Amino acid sequence: MTGMKQLRSQSWFARQDKNGFYYRSWLKNRGLPQDQFDGRPVIGICNTWSELTPCNTHFKTIADHVRWGVLEAGGFPLEFPVMSLGETMLRPTAMLYRNLASMEVEESIRANPLDGVVLLMGCDKTTPALLMGAASVDVPTIGISGGPMLRGVYKGSYIGSGTNTISMSEQLRSGEITLSEYHEAESCMHRSQGHCMTMGTASTMACLVEALGMGMPGNAAIPAVDARRNLLSRLAGRRIVEMVKQDVVLSKIITREALENAVRVNAGIGGSTNAVIHLIALARRLGIKMDLDDWDNLGRGIPCLLNIMPSGKFLMEDFFEAGGLPAIIRELGARDFLHKDALTVNGQTIWDNNKDAPCWNRDVIHEFDTPFKPVGGIAVLKGNLAPDGAVLKPSAASPALMKHTGRAVVFESIEDLRARINDDALDIDEHCVMVLKNCGPKGYPGMAEVGNLPLPPKLLQRGITDMVRISDARMSGTAYGTVVLHCAPEAAAGGPLALVRNGDLISLDVEARTLTLEVADEELDRRRAEWRAPTAKSNRGYVKLYVDHVNQANDGADFDFLVGGSGSGVPRDNF
Repeated sequence: MTGMKQLRSQSWFARQDKNGFYYRSWLKNRGLPQDQFDGRPVIGICNTWSELTPCNTHFKTIADHVRWGVLEAGGFPLEFPVMSLGETMLRPTAMLYRNLASMEVEESIRANPLDGVVLLMGCDKTTPALLMGAASVDVPTIGISGGPMLRGVYKGSYIGSGTNTISMSEQLRSGEITLSEYHEAESCMHRSQGHCMTMGTASTMACLVEALGMGMPGNAAIPAVDARRNLLSRLAGRRIVEMVKQDVVLSKIITREALENAVRVNAGIGGSTNAVIHLIALARRLGIKMDLDDWDNLGRGIPCLLNIMPSGKFLMEDFFEAGGLPAIIRELGARDFLHKDALTVNGQTIWDNNKDAPCWNRDVIHEFDTPFKPVGGIAVLKGNLAPDGAVLKPSAASPALMKHTGRAVVFESIEDLRARINDDALDIDEHCVMVLKNCGPKGYPGMAEVGNLPLPPKLLQRGITDMVRISDARMSGTAYGTVVLHCAPEAAAGGPLALVRNGDLISLDVEARTLTLEVADEELDRRRAEWRAPTAKSNRGYVKLYVDHVNQANDGADFDFLVGGSGSGVPRDNF
């Protein structure tokens, strides 16, 4: 331990006074010996276990393996809970609480005698929330994803969480399947612990944890119930102790170069549009400039290499068996699309970790020269309908709709959509552009995953499976379609989306990166003068705090007062 930087925890435990008595004595009620406090690195295990978050219900087991690893390496593990964000149960949306959970993580780390932390994260928003909170404190940190569920299999075919939930819901609405078949598929789809086994936001963020260098090699794709997930957790517990001794803080891992690697990996895997918001917010917690243009520029020229739902047909278990994220990283690195010297938490560079990674199935993971789809990445659209930007995922869209002009069919809110979408009298055809307003950060509030608007049953019954849809909302990473999302500024903030009316022509040109409302400026000025902000959803508590302080989607939807971290300085004594 000679020459090692003074541990934060020693500001609590090395004191031989009344305060030191308090700090040590209360922990000794667990039977801890005195030598536990004599300079051992104290490792926090930040656990988002909850029975209300089905993706994370196995985290007690993962935490135990981390604990054993910490003890084996001579550390002092202390587990603590933070708010668990399950997109499957939490209303109105887990995104509303991402910033709240990040604040809890930040303050829990800073206020307690922790020298390093291991973050346990699974369902969509737990990953960015924990990373953002830890980034704001900047202590040595490792992220462990909970891992995907096993494959969903129904009547001999793969079904994937989210992706087939959407498709089978449409089949039920159109009369193609019965309610009993629908219920049977529910049991076949989610048959083990773990998060979505499609390339939804949870799997995307797990991949980006590894691509950022914040997770141990292989973190992204090992199934939740595979023993190798527990082994990885144990090794992470050992490694975090060494990181504390070496003073490898989070900001040494998440650099501008690491973020660029993550953006390019997201393109290669056909990752979720939600990653755009989360990585921008994470970057800005560290004082690193990242914006929508970076996503568009960095992702260009990178094809989608991964044949996985919702863009393809395979699932995360297949991805793991084919070689997992290391095989993707090797393909991108071999073409010099990565910063190869970016440091990772195991002490090696990302290229050292992955340069010899094998691929066992080219039907799942394609080579760069023969990609699964020629265009990956995220397309960033701008124009008078979204002056600050909107996003679209080309790998999940219909090629025939990538350049399209249509008549707007406008829904003023999610309630308006639900009230009218099933009405056969709705004036709509497949050439129209569906527009949903007031579902952005302030408008919903929380920016729910409602951007993938359901199609009218009368069109589904005719075999129409996709239309251009535009909103200020988000879309589940498991969803698909020609869907324009995150329009900024949002309608509730007075953005141009608020001014769209039924019958207006809207032009989408993905290649040109434009989104245009074909209405004269003079008419838009007149409408803007008539516009009134929607009534606030709440005038109290956290929701009011959120609406008053949330940034727009293009700025990461973080709170304005959380941009930039405040460091790991030890708080003043409370005695």
